Amino acid sequence: MSTFNAIGVAGSGVTVYRKWLDAVSDNIANMDNVSRTSDKAFQARYVVAQEAADGNGAQVGGVALGSAEGIVVQDPDNPLADNEGNVRRPDIDLSSQMAQMMMAQRAYQANLSVVDRAKECYSAAINLGK
Repeated sequence: MSTFNAIGVAGSGVTVYRKWLDAVSDNIANMDNVSRTSDKAFQARYVVAQEAADGNGAQVGGVALGSAEGIVVQDPDNPLADNEGNVRRPDIDLSSQMAQMMMAQRAYQANLSVVDRAKECYSAAINLGK
């Protein structure tokens, strides 16, 4: 890998972490979804990162889904409740999702910083020849 690949490598990281942030925000937005006990619960999404095909950087290899089983809770006033007053909610932990959001956000910012530094270095290298 040459010095001039820094922007591409960091840019691929930015893309992966943006997808991770999208998945976490989607999980948080849907964590209070309710469904019938006979239906599936919202399935949390988890981004699977892998090495880029060309060996320079990272890429999203896929999305893993959480359990569709969720958790069954009592909510007899909910219109989706069964005869016993139960509904199904996603099994998503807010504190875990917030920790993942912070990690993805920091990594996203770090990769953007690398892009900025590389641009400055490239610019300085171009100005050396003047």
